[in-house]
Amino acid sequence: MHIAITVIAAPQSKDLLLDAAAALQRELNGGLELYWLAAGEAIDLVLPAGEAADKEVPAGLKQSVEAAIGNRPLDWCVQPTEGRRKRMLIADMDSTIIGQECLDEMADLKGIKPQIAALTERAMHGELDFEAALHERIRLLAGLTPADLQRVLEDRITLNPGARTLVHTMNAHGAHTVLVSGGFTFFTHAVAARAGFAKDRANVFLWENGHLAGVAQPVLGREAKLAALQEEAAAHGLTPEETIAVGDGANDLAMLKAAGLGVAYRAKPVVAAEADVQVKHTGLTALLYFQGYARGSFSG
Repeated sequence: MHIAITVIAAPQSKDLLLDAAAALQRELNGGLELYWLAAGEAIDLVLPAGEAADKEVPAGLKQSVEAAIGNRPLDWCVQPTEGRRKRMLIADMDSTIIGQECLDEMADLKGIKPQIAALTERAMHGELDFEAALHERIRLLAGLTPADLQRVLEDRITLNPGARTLVHTMNAHGAHTVLVSGGFTFFTHAVAARAGFAKDRANVFLWENGHLAGVAQPVLGREAKLAALQEEAAAHGLTPEETIAVGDGANDLAMLKAAGLGVAYRAKPVVAAEADVQVKHTGLTALLYFQGYARGSFSG
């Protein structure tokens, strides 16, 4: 079994990557084979089979890699090469696939963004019950109209760097792609179409006389995201091990931990501490490099 150490930098940081590769060779006593996934941007350093015969990452290897990388602004992942190319992507939306929190942007229209954003932040850190915090935020946002939400969608919501490439590349290579959110279908339907997801799941707004009035039950939260991973994988004949999941908040944790590779994207500390890998410095194409895709095979 080979082990891949994938290291990614911002574009055109070749010297930084080569410096990190040299540090890893020293830390691991040589023997690493270097492959460029993207010139000046991403490398694989592979431990030959004889040095990593088990199906698990050897104990202490991640700590050794972390020590070698040090404080360099690089994202990295350590995993067996076998099975690392996943057959399903399941992704959170707010602050993951998009750069905003939709409810926070809705709140700005009512002049209460700081109040709503504080509730969002605490919920994503796991300090508040997700469902209770969602109901409270929607109570404060009651009265907005579909036209208001359309303004938010068109004027404020943007895809994060690499989102479209990530989704289109996985689609092109036969993977199933799912956007799952504790937010709302009003936004996920549009964002899924922009990014290219095959399917989306989210909560549903309730309306009264053309104005926002509440949230339909049941609320999609942490356990529902886990169920989405399990159900979508099973529907396509896949095991959770064949999936890659990405998110940033506490309600993503169960989903991330169940996936074959759980990625914390610019995540809250509680999430970063428990995910398999973090993306802190680069974009969402990091998820493709982690799976062994070279830049030349990207789509979108």
